[in-house]
Amino acid sequence: MENFTAVGASTTETGGIHLNCSMSGRHNFIFTLIPVVYGCNFVIGMVGNSMVVAVIYRYMTLKTVANVFVLNLAISDLTFLITLPMWATFTATGYQWPFGGFLCKASAGLVMFNLYSSIFFLTALSIDRYLAIVHPVRSRQRRTVLYARITCVLVWLFAFLLSVPTALTRDLMHITNYNITTCGVLHPEGSRHLLLIISLMKSILGFLVPFLIIISCYCLIGQALVGARSIQKTTRSRDDEVLRMLAAAVLAFFLCWVPHQVFHFMELLAQLKVVTNCVMVDVIDTAMPFTICIAFLNSCVNPILYGFVGQNFRKNLFLLLRCSPAGLAGTHPSITSKMSALSYRPSEALHLTNKNNV
Repeated sequence: MENFTAVGASTTETGGIHLNCSMSGRHNFIFTLIPVVYGCNFVIGMVGNSMVVAVIYRYMTLKTVANVFVLNLAISDLTFLITLPMWATFTATGYQWPFGGFLCKASAGLVMFNLYSSIFFLTALSIDRYLAIVHPVRSRQRRTVLYARITCVLVWLFAFLLSVPTALTRDLMHITNYNITTCGVLHPEGSRHLLLIISLMKSILGFLVPFLIIISCYCLIGQALVGARSIQKTTRSRDDEVLRMLAAAVLAFFLCWVPHQVFHFMELLAQLKVVTNCVMVDVIDTAMPFTICIAFLNSCVNPILYGFVGQNFRKNLFLLLRCSPAGLAGTHPSITSKMSALSYRPSEALHLTNKNNV
């Protein structure tokens, strides 16, 4: 997770690594605070995403496209969350990695795997909502569960391929300054081009392109709702509520990932030796763990934004927890069948999407 930027690092006669910026990112408050935040992320994320999986699998089934994407999004977050105890231990022990080389590579790969798969599923969910709300008639033949499952398979495969380079470049290394064996990337001269490609893929494919697609879809959805309202000459509070939810989803995605992407770019400059000042390197290495914490909060926010806000989901959650009588959770027809009985107004389609597909 945390990388030693290793600006000006040198290899010793014993094969170890000596960091010239030896105090870079090594502060007691990091070793104390970050593991606590990781622990909170682990507990909240595991509980929230497990509830999403349990409710959708047991009560809501996979009869809607949105449910398929939300279920896979929750599974993606769970695959990452299982690595958090290791990263918490890694940070609490002063970046000492006690779990061996294989788990070093696998855990780093799973972090990137979650980054790509989670963002791709959020993008797919945004596109599906756009099609269902803005083009409900034309998209009916394409918005099927079969297409959704094929999309999920492609997302998993693509995310896996994009995460493999990270796993291959991560390895154990001995830092002679502190006599520790850490899990990181040295960034040697011969691998600069590969590391540059990995960093650019993370920024472009893992953030910029998906974010542009997501915000474009939600802006078009908002435009369709405003247009429908002006035609109907009515004010619908439920549309306002859904718009606020969509805005919250975009804002949460943006706020969680932008700080990490900014410092990731600065770290890239340090890797390319554009930034060589030890003070700046210390700022980057100190800030990176905190930006990572913020980014991974998205795995905790996802179940709230895409699950708990749905009325039917809440009813089924209460049923799962035995807090509500079984009669509250009736059948849940698909969005396609319900929309066929409507006049396909955007505001009506959005209302059904929020109630039944979230």
